[in-house]
Amino acid sequence: MQNKGLVKLFAVLFGLVSIYQLSFTFKANRIESNAEEIAINKIPETEADYRAKRSQEEVNYLESIATDTVFNLGISKFTYNEVKEKAMPLGLDLKGGVSVTLQISVRDILEGLANKSKDPAFNKALDDAEELQKDAQESYLESFFRAFDAVKGDTKLASPDIFYTKDLDGEINSNMSDDEAKQVIERKVDESIVSAFEVLRKRIDEFGVTQPTIQRLGNSGRILVELPGVKDKERALKLLQNTAQLEFWDAYKGEQFFNFLAQANELLKESVKPEVTEEEQEPQDGESTEDDTIDDLLGDATTDSTAVETENNPIFDLFRGQGYQGGPVIGRFELKDKAILLDYLNRPEVRELLPAEQRYAKFVFGKPEKDGEIIDLYALVGNRDNTPPLSGSVIVDARNQFDAANRSEVSMQMNAKGAKIWEDMTGKAYAQQSQIAIVLDDIVYSAPGVTTGPIAGGNSSISGNFTLNEAVDLANVLRAGKLPASADIIQSEVVGPSLGQEAIDSGTMSFLIALALVLVWMVFYYGKVGGFADAAMLLNILLIFGVLSGLGAVLTLPGIAGIVLTIGMSVDANVLIFERIREELTKGKGQKEAIKDGFSNALSSILDANITTGLTALILFIFGTGPIKGFATTLLIGIGTSLFTAIFITRLLVDWYANKGGKLDFSTAITKNLFRNINIEFLQKRKIAYMISGAFILLSLGSLFTNSLDQGVDFVGGRTYQVRFAQDVSASEITSVLSKPEVFNSADAKTFGDANQLKITTKYKVNETGAEVDEAIRKSLFDALQPYLEGMSYEDFISDSDTKTIGLMKYYKVSPTIADDIKQASFWAILGSLIVVFLYILIRFKRWQFSLGAVAAVFHDVLIVLGIFSLTYKFMPFNMEIDQAFIAAILTVIGYSLNDTVVVFDRIREFFNDHGNWEFNRVVNVSLSSTLSRTLNTSLTTLVVLLAIFIFGGDSIRGFMFALIVGVIVGTYSSLFIATPIMYDSVQKLEEKKKK
Repeated sequence: MQNKGLVKLFAVLFGLVSIYQLSFTFKANRIESNAEEIAINKIPETEADYRAKRSQEEVNYLESIATDTVFNLGISKFTYNEVKEKAMPLGLDLKGGVSVTLQISVRDILEGLANKSKDPAFNKALDDAEELQKDAQESYLESFFRAFDAVKGDTKLASPDIFYTKDLDGEINSNMSDDEAKQVIERKVDESIVSAFEVLRKRIDEFGVTQPTIQRLGNSGRILVELPGVKDKERALKLLQNTAQLEFWDAYKGEQFFNFLAQANELLKESVKPEVTEEEQEPQDGESTEDDTIDDLLGDATTDSTAVETENNPIFDLFRGQGYQGGPVIGRFELKDKAILLDYLNRPEVRELLPAEQRYAKFVFGKPEKDGEIIDLYALVGNRDNTPPLSGSVIVDARNQFDAANRSEVSMQMNAKGAKIWEDMTGKAYAQQSQIAIVLDDIVYSAPGVTTGPIAGGNSSISGNFTLNEAVDLANVLRAGKLPASADIIQSEVVGPSLGQEAIDSGTMSFLIALALVLVWMVFYYGKVGGFADAAMLLNILLIFGVLSGLGAVLTLPGIAGIVLTIGMSVDANVLIFERIREELTKGKGQKEAIKDGFSNALSSILDANITTGLTALILFIFGTGPIKGFATTLLIGIGTSLFTAIFITRLLVDWYANKGGKLDFSTAITKNLFRNINIEFLQKRKIAYMISGAFILLSLGSLFTNSLDQGVDFVGGRTYQVRFAQDVSASEITSVLSKPEVFNSADAKTFGDANQLKITTKYKVNETGAEVDEAIRKSLFDALQPYLEGMSYEDFISDSDTKTIGLMKYYKVSPTIADDIKQASFWAILGSLIVVFLYILIRFKRWQFSLGAVAAVFHDVLIVLGIFSLTYKFMPFNMEIDQAFIAAILTVIGYSLNDTVVVFDRIREFFNDHGNWEFNRVVNVSLSSTLSRTLNTSLTTLVVLLAIFIFGGDSIRGFMFALIVGVIVGTYSSLFIATPIMYDSVQKLEEKKKK
């Protein structure tokens, strides 16, 4: 081998760089563990809301050392921020956390650009676009344009009633054609989505999550956000979806509306019938009645108290208290009555009772106290356009702080325009002794009075009954700005930290066991050179982790599976080399010459096999998302590093030992003659193989058409909950409980791993998005499962404790819209990989028959794997859903099958060139026989690795591993009995045609 010194230099440098990169990961983990320990020691479990406080304490500690030097390598020093940036991030399945795909509402953006246009054609097109989106794979904007073209008539997009507005003047004019206007609208929509992306990025940066990920997905308006390690997941989800419509309104005094409420109450008596329940009873001694509240409200107004006691009072019956004299609160009500009261107050006949100066009054509620059921009603000084005098867009900075009484508040700084309006508003409030309501998303957070005169300069504070987290979140939201449109969560995954730790433990276990088995096997089969291959393999693993860390790639559980699989597949290159060297030694060549020729002859097969596998991994990387992309990343990196270590490092070690006079047999006493002098007539058995494969394919197709597949929520949409119980439970019993009409109407519970853990799937309210809907469904799930949870509270059921062993462990949601896209992407991933591989083999072997054989074998393998899943998913003791992970498995099977097939084809090409006088059937049979040792060796090694992961790798990837195990077995068979025979038959038919 030439340039040995250069190879040594590169090997040492690559190894040192990998160790250097990984050192940051170890240091970051140590610092974060220390931060967690400090928080636990500082805040005991006896404190209220201790989990949120501990989480905030961890963030505070890490922020306090952000710019401190924490890592000194002698030649360079690094702050915590620099260490964190260089550390290898862990995915959700290993660290726990939140992953969401947000859909920015393009409809909201279009309505905003058109200034809420009332044009019938415009609004009809918006509605029609919603319907088109249910089946279409195009973007919402494309659907809108298509819908508008269908209904527009003589109306143009550039009409003054639609997009020719004051805001778009200069970019759109009335003379524009629709095609010209579409280009402008596309640009403005894209700018709005970019703006939303930046708003979300700023919010995430402020949330204090270690190594977050935010990524825009194409031009669809979808944004992927991953927050590994986030402690308070509910808080994170609300923060991501919050549109932050901060507004400042002048508030009326509560007593100004007492007479209005009395008149409204009288008016509604005739139209609202009283609700009489069996629980109603006379007030007991010492209890206050509603009369007291009503009397206080009406003051001097004369009422017949007896009548009030017996008559129906739609509004007054809801009263639970009143505000203070001169304050902004009209009254206090129960949270459950909020909707009905707003309905009463906003009825046209009721609003007509308002005096002229109050005709645009805006009724809103305040923020309920923590765990409280009572909320305050406010009346804000509205206007015809229902727009606030001042919006939150004028805020340039906001910080959480503490007031003199150590209560949380938020300080804010406004820009010059906002400061001027703010000064006018505070001056007016001071003169009238009234209040200014600070409203966030139609909820009054605070309504302070102004006691010091007009506030100039734009500096002020928002105070209210904030918790620390609420103050931090409000400051983050205000500082980041507001989303230009609503953001709906269309796909989400929530993983508890304890489940993540279990995944790390199981992944590490499977990794070490698989590694040990491969290391022992190589030494057992090849002797000393097996030890050299093992050394190269260990360097290979170090390089994989080093490259992952250097690239900042996220390590996931499928990623670990990819690394372990790479270990199994990386021996393939060494096996190919060693088998070729054994062949050269059998021919009587000397050791050095055999080693040289063996490495040289194996190079073509090694490159072809790894390139075809790499192409399928690349397709998987392009079309995959989340953990699947992580699997493809590690597989791609592993292919590159294993090529380097097998071709160069193994060669370096073998040459070193041979040059110093050592004798290498490339086998042991047991394996010396194993698979030697084999001459199997494979082609003579091809008809039997065709019949066996045909029977399996027919059985698979029959099952697929009748039994179908167990499609996961990735492909059909829905919600999946992984719930663990203290005792074993019956999946069928839980399914029956959850399928009741009063719960989910339809649900499916399956045992997931041990008998005390279930995977529960439902399509209940699958088309509804929003944090409130998700929370309500989770609450319904808890209520239905309560008899099986042994007194567990709801807070403990959904908690994020690191030591949690019972309750909701994981949650996954996919909306039908994105499920269709995932299904389509999966289809294109498989089809794309087949096309790419077909073309590569065609170019490489220059005969279409080789491509036909390879692709036919792949179709054969995929159909049989699908058939086995269809036949067995109902009784297998592990999850066999068809999801994105299964598609990853199918693509890996394709790559593996092609790997085997290409090695055989490469030998056929070699023998055909070397033995031109041989009959073609002899060339094929001898090629298959000569590669049998390599084929079985690689397959057995890979199977041993896969079985180790299957047994020890955790429940979440067991179905994934089962697909790979079946695929490797079927792929090994098809490369021998399907791919090559079909190639041979197609060549023979072509030759016969030529003769005729």
